[in-house]
Amino acid sequence: MKKKIQLGILFGSRACEHEVSIISALQLASMADPFKYDVIPIYISKKGEWYIGGALWKLETYLNFDPRKSGLTRVFPDLSARSHAFMAFKRGGVFRGERRYAAVRLDAVIPVLHGQHGEDGSVMGMLELMNLPYAATGVAGSAVGMDKIMMKRLFDGCGFPVLADTSMTHSFFEKDREMACLKVEAALPYPVFVKPANLGSSIGVSRAGNRAELITALELAFTLDRRVLIEQGLDDPIEVNSSVLCFDEDVTPSVVEMPVREGTLLDFKTKYLASSQQSGMASLSRLIPAPISEEDTQKVQQTAVDIFKALDCKGVVRVDFMIDRADDSLYITEINTIPGSLAFYLWEKTGEGMSYRALIDRLVDCAFTASQMKERLVTSFQSDIIASAIARRQSGAKGSKG
Repeated sequence: MKKKIQLGILFGSRACEHEVSIISALQLASMADPFKYDVIPIYISKKGEWYIGGALWKLETYLNFDPRKSGLTRVFPDLSARSHAFMAFKRGGVFRGERRYAAVRLDAVIPVLHGQHGEDGSVMGMLELMNLPYAATGVAGSAVGMDKIMMKRLFDGCGFPVLADTSMTHSFFEKDREMACLKVEAALPYPVFVKPANLGSSIGVSRAGNRAELITALELAFTLDRRVLIEQGLDDPIEVNSSVLCFDEDVTPSVVEMPVREGTLLDFKTKYLASSQQSGMASLSRLIPAPISEEDTQKVQQTAVDIFKALDCKGVVRVDFMIDRADDSLYITEINTIPGSLAFYLWEKTGEGMSYRALIDRLVDCAFTASQMKERLVTSFQSDIIASAIARRQSGAKGSKG
C-alpha cells in the first residue's frame, strides 16, 4: 500500500487577515483527498505561537482560542535541512525536565497565509531553510507581491500597464500634513485611492475625492502600515481577475471573472462579511466568465501569465485588473500570491473544470517539482580557502620566531 503524503497546511499568523486565513485553510483541508494525504493543519496564533491538534479542524476552536482547553500541542519548526519536522516538548518526569521530540514530519506544505508574517515571504524563507517542498511563490516574489509600492515599481519597470501613483511614509505625513496633501495633489487628480503598502483583502483602503477625505484616508492607512500607496482612481472601471497556476514554464491561466460590487470599492466587508463567512472569497458575487470581449479576455490572461513569470511565482495566484470603460485601457491592480480560497472557484469554471481536490493535487505536484529542481543545483563549492588561510597563519607564526 502506497504511503500517504504528509501534507501540512500553514495558516493564521500575526496579520489583519488572520480570520480570512482560517477560513481558506479549513476549506482546503476539508477538500484534500483523504486516500492520498494525511492533512496536518498547523495553526499560527495571533501571538505567533504554533499549534497542531484535532481541534484545529473545528471553526469553533478559534472563537475564544484557548490551546489548553482545545488539547492542542505547541510546536516549533526544526530548521535543519531535510528534517521536515515540527518539534514539541514533553515532560520527562520529576527529575528529568523536558525532552524534545518530533511531533510531526511533513512531506510538503501548502501555506494558506494572507498578509504579513506569512504571505510576505517570511514563512517561505523558513521553508527554504528546512528544504521542505511548499506550494507558494518564493521569498522574493512573495515579498514584492505583498508590498504594493515595490510591486508597482517592478510592474512599471517590466512595462506592465499600471495606474499613476505616489507613495508616502508616516513620518512625512506627520511632519507636515499640508505638504503631504500638496505632494499627492501635484502628482494625481482626485479621486484617489489610499492603500496601506502591506495589507490585503482591501483592509484600510479608502477612496478620497477631496483634501478632507484624503487626510482621513491617510490617517486610517497609517494606523495599519508605516508606508502607503496613493493611486489614481478611475471614474467607472470594470474590475476583472484571473488566476494562474503551477511553476516555471508549466503555467496556465484561469477563466476571467468579474466581481460584482456595490459602490466605488470592493472592500473587506463586501468580500467576507456580507456573504457566507464559511465560504470566504468563494461566496462573493461574480460573473464567470467575465462579460468582456475575447480580445480583452486574452489580454488579461496573457498579462497575468507574464506577471506570474516576472515574479517567478509558484502554486496558485490571482492577478487583479481594471479596465477603463472610457478607452478600454487595461491596468494591473495587484497580484495576490496566496489568494483567498486559493481561487478554486475560478479553476472549477476553467476549461472542462478542475475540482478543488484536483487543484490541491496540482499544488502538491508543483511543490515537489520545484524542490526537485532545487535539489539538482550546486549549493556548495569546494575550495582551498580555509586550508590556505591556516597555512598562511602558520607560516607567519614561524616567520616571527626567526
